[in-house]
Amino acid sequence: MAFGRFPRTPQAKPFSEINVTPLVDVMLVLLVIFILTAPLLTSAIRLDLPQSQASQAGEAPESITLSLTTTGDIFINDKPVSMAELPNALQQVAIQKPQVEVQLRADQAVPYGQVLNLMGLAQQAGLTRIGFVTAPGAAQSP
Repeated sequence: MAFGRFPRTPQAKPFSEINVTPLVDVMLVLLVIFILTAPLLTSAIRLDLPQSQASQAGEAPESITLSLTTTGDIFINDKPVSMAELPNALQQVAIQKPQVEVQLRADQAVPYGQVLNLMGLAQQAGLTRIGFVTAPGAAQSP
């Protein structure tokens, strides 16, 4: 910033103009950095599904639990159901309570394909509201 001139002469008067060029340069650099990093912050995907830091959701007024263990055992509301009986049991629930929410509980070691199979059977039965249940706990670091 320049507030005067050198060498000082009697006819030279000091001036107080602020040089804004460095300020504009810094602001433009910051603007470019923010433009480049903003999309990266919104598209991050974390796939640690079995545990969640989120607060527990409120209980749905009508819900059933559909559980799948690592051994392939299936439970509806903690009652064992075979894979052959599952479509009929889900259709009965859909007929009795069409707006019921299915809370899907799957073990962490269950293959994703088996979870999708259960979701497909529930949707074919007419149960379209499906939620995933996770255990609250600390997120695992990669």
